Amino acid sequence: MKYVVLYTSAPDVASRAPVHFPAHKARLDAFHARGELLMVGTFGDPQGQGSMGIFRTREAAEEFVAGDPFVENGVVAGWEVRDWNEILTP
Repeated sequence: MKYVVLYTSAPDVASRAPVHFPAHKARLDAFHARGELLMVGTFGDPQGQGSMGIFRTREAAEEFVAGDPFVENGVVAGWEVRDWNEILTP
């Protein structure tokens, strides 16, 4: 089981994201270094489709969101964590 965080972008994401990206990226890097964050990225149209991250545990996913500068500073309009039953693994 993995845990997917889905972010919905705020309407002004294009102007807000660059300001908070360095702190957001540092958080991504820290969770990846710990082995908790497996993958992250935007969908084809980040404004309309948002982004996602895949975590090893629900606790890590929720911890990430709770301190993410994108959430704290309104770059993200909404988020959710979903359980994901992967069937193919390397």
